[in-house]
Amino acid sequence: MHTIHLIKLFDRDLQKLKAEIESYKDEELLWETRGEISNSAGNLCLHLMGNLNHYFGAQLGNTGYVRNRPLEFSDKNVSRTALIQKIEEAREMLKGVLENLTDEDLASNHTEEYNNGQDTNEYFLIHLYGHFNYHLGQINYHRRLIMS
Repeated sequence: MHTIHLIKLFDRDLQKLKAEIESYKDEELLWETRGEISNSAGNLCLHLMGNLNHYFGAQLGNTGYVRNRPLEFSDKNVSRTALIQKIEEAREMLKGVLENLTDEDLASNHTEEYNNGQDTNEYFLIHLYGHFNYHLGQINYHRRLIMS
C-alpha cells in the first residue's frame, strides 16, 4: 500500500469536513438534533477527531493522545473555530504519521482489539477511512436537514 494515497484521500475529506462545518449559517445549529437524529454535526466532528487522534496519532504515531470517547458525544457548544482548529491539526498529524509508516508497520497486526485481532494495520487504515466517510455523510445530511 502506498500511504500517499491515504494522505491525499484523508486530506481531501478533512477539507470537506471543514467546509461542512463552515457551511452552517448559525454556529448553534452545529449542536442541534431533530427527531431520531441523536448526534449533532458538532458531536460527530468531535468523534471523528477523537477517532483519528486515537488510532492514527496515539496508536501509530505515538503522539500521547488520550481519548475520552464519551466526551466526544456529550461535549456541546464547542466553537466552530475550535472545531476547525481540531480538523487542521488532524490534517497535519495524519500526514506526519502516514509519511512515517513503513511496509512492516502496515503489514503488522493492528494492536487494538478489532475483529479478534486478525487484521493488519493496512486493513484497519482502510476501515478508518470508511468510518470517516460514513460520519462525513451524516454531517452533510444533518446540515441539509437542519438548514432546510
